Amino acid sequence: MNEHIGLRGKAWFQALTGRDRARKEDPASVLAADATIGDELALFLCVIPNPESRFPCVRDGQVGLEEGYALAYRIREVLNADKDKPRNQKRPIIAIVDVKSQAYGRREETAGLFLAAAASSDAYASARMAGHPVIAYVVGHAFSGGFLTHGYQANRILALDDAGVTIHAMHKEAAARITRRSVDDLERLGQQIPPMSYNVQDYAKLGLLHQLLHVENPLEPNQSEVDEAKNAITAAIADARKGSTDLGVRRESPAAQQSRKAGIAARALMEQQWKNA
Repeated sequence: MNEHIGLRGKAWFQALTGRDRARKEDPASVLAADATIGDELALFLCVIPNPESRFPCVRDGQVGLEEGYALAYRIREVLNADKDKPRNQKRPIIAIVDVKSQAYGRREETAGLFLAAAASSDAYASARMAGHPVIAYVVGHAFSGGFLTHGYQANRILALDDAGVTIHAMHKEAAARITRRSVDDLERLGQQIPPMSYNVQDYAKLGLLHQLLHVENPLEPNQSEVDEAKNAITAAIADARKGSTDLGVRRESPAAQQSRKAGIAARALMEQQWKNA
């Protein structure tokens, strides 16, 4: 499926929160709403395309200056409001992810895109480390700095088990140019080397995903599928609260232990050398 990036994110944001428009204080590309999940209130966030944006490079669903700072602002609101609450009462933060990339553009880079991206990433990480369950729900594309800025710092990552879902460092065409291969060659390599694959099931083998969910039509989920997603997010919130606030679970999962043995071994050696230094 090749529908416009962002449409899935908006569809799921509406399905999970009942809202489909940005708050008047936020850019039109950032959807933020408080909605009930399980028996508690959570903050839901989503980045969508804004064809009218004054920054051309975010009009197709990229995460740019306004998006990064708006996400950070909404997350920091929750952090400040809940700073004195015990961990089991801190509000969950749900990132619904369907983003093309970060906003590569001269004016965006000149104005400090890296600072906006860092502000959002740091806000997500700070919320996680402060005890807020941060859950990413990938319903479409999660590319490059777009995902790093919005969703990758989550305690747990859920994704749709669907051909239209891609989690990767760069688009196929760009990766082909960088590696001086054809797209067909890249796809063949992806079948042999999971980190190079654009298939979400191969991504799951790396141990980074908490759960894959199946839906018939990601653009128009039925009520049963929405309820299943809510239950999965609720369970992920509970699981995050039981675990550490760091991201160690990503290398401790059975999938990671199997597919990332060399990386885990190298990390253990580096940690040992650091302790002995």
